[in-house]
Amino acid sequence: MTTAPPAPPDTDEAAFVAALRRLKAWSGLSYRQLERRAADAGHVLPYSTAATMLRRDRLPRTELVFAFVTACGVGEGDAQAWVDARSRIACGETTVPPTDGRLLRRPRGSGLSRGSGLSRRSRWVCAGAAVLLAAFLGGAAAHGTFTGTEEIQEIQTSSGTGRASM
Repeated sequence: MTTAPPAPPDTDEAAFVAALRRLKAWSGLSYRQLERRAADAGHVLPYSTAATMLRRDRLPRTELVFAFVTACGVGEGDAQAWVDARSRIACGETTVPPTDGRLLRRPRGSGLSRGSGLSRRSRWVCAGAAVLLAAFLGGAAAHGTFTGTEEIQEIQTSSGTGRASM
């Protein structure tokens, strides 16, 4: 480890995981050694989880990122930079290199990112909220909340004519 460790990118998920792979190569440690070093530092990082994390192009959980980069030998301040970069990507605050070399921030889902711009979990949460709202509105409509049937029945019984007078 004579060279500096790779820096965390904040472009997209695939680039972030690729940088984690480079960090593991930089450390020169096996997955079992990473597991032991993480445990010595008070973190949980099973070797199989670390291997699976690096095989995918999805963002790993925050605690896994911190445990992994500290086990690789990155200092705590630099480990926080990795966690911050992961958070920026997860929140959609990624950077895109334009042709003139400047870095521009763009929101997720702006047409430049892949997918719909929402994570799978966010889509499920939105779908669940829509189902609950539909159930609530359906129950309220069935109960007569929106029709005012109780008022009409009160008016009918109090007038004695059998017809509502409005």
